[in-house]
Amino acid sequence: MIPLLALASPGWLWLLAPVAVLVVLYLLAQRRRTTYAVRFATLPMLERLVPKRPAWRRHVPAALLLLAFVVMAFAAARPQVDQQVPRERATVIVTVDVSLSMQATDVDPDRLTAARAAAKRFIEGLPDGFNVGVVEFAGSAAVLSEPSTDHDKAISALDRLELAEGTAIGDGVLTSLAQIKALGTQTTNEDGSEAEPVPAQIVLLSDGTNTVGSSIEQAESAATEAGVPVSTIAYGTPSGTVEVDGQTVPVPVDQPSLDALAEATGGQGYSAETGEQLDEVYDDIQSSIGYRTEPRDVTPWVVAGALLLGLLAAGFSLRWFSRLP
Repeated sequence: MIPLLALASPGWLWLLAPVAVLVVLYLLAQRRRTTYAVRFATLPMLERLVPKRPAWRRHVPAALLLLAFVVMAFAAARPQVDQQVPRERATVIVTVDVSLSMQATDVDPDRLTAARAAAKRFIEGLPDGFNVGVVEFAGSAAVLSEPSTDHDKAISALDRLELAEGTAIGDGVLTSLAQIKALGTQTTNEDGSEAEPVPAQIVLLSDGTNTVGSSIEQAESAATEAGVPVSTIAYGTPSGTVEVDGQTVPVPVDQPSLDALAEATGGQGYSAETGEQLDEVYDDIQSSIGYRTEPRDVTPWVVAGALLLGLLAAGFSLRWFSRLP
C-alpha cells in the first residue's frame, strides 16, 4: 500500500501561485517567439539559421525547472506520511468461547481445537513487552491466566479450555475488562512527567449468540466507558452442527451480534470459517495491536527531489544549448 501524503503546513502552498504565473509567461513567450520568427524570416531562411534538432528539447530544461519549483513549494508545506511504529507495551486479553457449540466439526478437526491452536500462534507472535491474559466463557466466565508478560503461561492456559453449556459473551467481556482494570496502566514516567496510557484490547472469539449472563449491551457500555476496544471473531460456518442427546442440532455463527459488539466498542469485527482464515485474522489483529501510526516528516526527501530536478534541468540545458536555463 502506498502511504498517504499529508501536509503539516498547507498554507505554504501559496508559493505555487508564482510558479503558475511563470508557466503562463513561458507559454506566452513561446507564442511570441514563433510569431516573430514567422513574421520576419522566410521558411527557407529559418531552416538555414536554426540548427536541426528536436523541437521538444528546448522545453525540457524549462519544464524540469518549473517542476523543481513545484516540488520546493510542497517541501515548504512540510509533507508527512504515516509510519507504523512498534509498540513497546500493551495489554491483550484473549477471550475464548467454550460453549458446547464449539465442538462442531465444520472446522477441522473441530472449532475449539482449531481456535486453541490459532490463539497460541497469536500469543507467540505478540511483542515480549505485552501483557497477555486468557479468559474463557460458556455459562459463565473464568480467568485462566491473568495478564502478564509471561506469554508461555498464557499459552499453557489455553490447554485448559473446557467445553460447558451456555454462551455468556457479555460476562466474557466484563471479566476481561476487570482483568485490564486490575492490572492498571502507567500514567507517569520515572521523572514524574505524564506518560502515554498503555493501550488495551480484548480479542474475543465466539460462534454463538449470547444466551445467559450479562447482556451484550452491558458489555458494550462497560467497554466503551473503559476505552477498551473489543475485536470479535465469528468462527465457524453456517452449516455447523453438534449432537445433543442423539439429535443433530444446528449451530450457525451469529456474526451480526459479534460485529455489532466490535463496532460499538471501537474494535474490528472479523469472521473465519477455516483454521487458515483464523490464522489470517489473528495476524491482522496482531499487526493492528502491535503497532501505532505516527506521522513522519519527509521534507528532506522532497527537497532532495527538487534539487535533483534542478540539476537535471541544468544538465540538459548545458548539454544541448551550452548554457544554463
